[in-house]
Amino acid sequence: MSLLTPAASSAEPAIHCDNCDAVCCRLTVVLLPGDNVPEHLTTYTDAGLHVMARDEEGWCVAVDGARMCCSIYETRPAICRKFAMAGPYCEQVREDYRDLYTREIPLTLC
Repeated sequence: MSLLTPAASSAEPAIHCDNCDAVCCRLTVVLLPGDNVPEHLTTYTDAGLHVMARDEEGWCVAVDGARMCCSIYETRPAICRKFAMAGPYCEQVREDYRDLYTREIPLTLC
């Protein structure tokens, strides 16, 4: 007899970076002292916070779109390192993203 965890018994597959839309890569990443990120990948907010820059679609500029991974993974900011995949914040960010970007298009049969 096996025990199912709540995640295993839900309709949604387990959360892994390789089956996710990488919505965490759309969050504002505030850089901390000691983060070793190349300056050309950073910017400053109107409030003066040093953050990871984002492209015109809102994605972190460190995302390598061709390989769908972080191009600076080994030296990524501390906040990115602390982001817990499948943790409560990850699940909330994914839910917010789904609510914002999921559009129901009615199916019309001809």
